[in-house]
Amino acid sequence: MCHVLEVGRSAFYDWLNHSQSERRAEDEILKEKILEIFLKSDRTYGHRRIKKRLRRQRIKCSNSRIRRLMKELRLVPVQTRKFKATTNSKHSLPVAPNLLQQDFTAQAPYEKWVGDITYIPTGEGWLYLATVIDLFSRRIVGWALSDRMTKQLVINAMNMAIINERPPEGVIFHSDRGSQYASYDFQDLLRENRILQSMSAKGDCYDNACAESFFATIKKELVTPGGFQPVLKPLWQF
Repeated sequence: MCHVLEVGRSAFYDWLNHSQSERRAEDEILKEKILEIFLKSDRTYGHRRIKKRLRRQRIKCSNSRIRRLMKELRLVPVQTRKFKATTNSKHSLPVAPNLLQQDFTAQAPYEKWVGDITYIPTGEGWLYLATVIDLFSRRIVGWALSDRMTKQLVINAMNMAIINERPPEGVIFHSDRGSQYASYDFQDLLRENRILQSMSAKGDCYDNACAESFFATIKKELVTPGGFQPVLKPLWQF
């Protein structure tokens, strides 16, 4: 015997609209996750590899849904470029503890800063960019360019941030374990300015995902496959 549940037309459409709005809200959250993973991969991940990354974050999502959301975001994976290392963690310099633990949220300015180095191909060779990002405003508070990837590059970027922002005591600065950030001169600079140093766990690229996703955006929007092409876009905010 079949029992028919009597539901008014308006109540049914209210339920339907509510379900659809929940689905759309979930899609928006998924889009943020998918975009973060896609940028982290330097725009190389397709839906299968993104699904694996989502699964590691305990997020279940079908291939078809990921493909649909990637299409809505206009994310098309590109072929990988030749890799150029910017992190040398094989050194005997002191390593700071990981104070962020992948928590890239901030409740106020000067609470958490993150930094990293990337490479930019030019017609005259590699150019290296070091940045300091405030996680509250997502502004670039300090940056430096050089044709050499030395400790002075990150020192110059941090000096710009300190001079321009005059941060209060207790700011956390997070980076990878590269020799530039682990150098005694850079650590002394942080200590003199009451800045707490934090470093990523060994071999975990997601520990500094926020800084690296910014670099992925820079390369996507400002750097063409054939090399650097300057455009009239501000570098200091994203």
